[in-house]
Amino acid sequence: MKKINFYWIFIIIISESIFASEATLLGYWLTSESIVQIKHCENELCAQIEYIFVKEGVDPKSILDSNNTNPELQSRSLIGINLFEGFKKDIDVNKSIKGGRIYSPKEGKFFKAKLSLLKNGDLKVEGCVLFICDGEEWKPLIVTINPDGSHTAVLKNATE
Repeated sequence: MKKINFYWIFIIIISESIFASEATLLGYWLTSESIVQIKHCENELCAQIEYIFVKEGVDPKSILDSNNTNPELQSRSLIGINLFEGFKKDIDVNKSIKGGRIYSPKEGKFFKAKLSLLKNGDLKVEGCVLFICDGEEWKPLIVTINPDGSHTAVLKNATE
């Protein structure tokens, strides 16, 4: 009887940590050039560009996907595009997800990718070509939508 109880407690603890880890993927993230929202899109995770940092006086919506290898997509705004493709909702016990691809607006194409939650709460996002990988750490944000429709964002770790 004690073995069965221990087994179920172990399963519950592992399950809760996996679901908690996945939940921390969802939300707003500060990248080096934008704010991205990770959310569920059908059976996959998607990462939608919500805002792009631009020089004062430039409308972020005017920044186009001009490097896209598909000429038909080069006239679309980068605001609103999904950067992820093929990332299933499951996260492994190492707090990482593989098997998806990430879109690089600078390159205009998708790359194999890996997402890893770090102990400090940041998300390591890596794109790979063959065995060479490069990426950056995205920082979690708390975004508030104000009554006038504007948004306010603060770093999540700064409030804790």
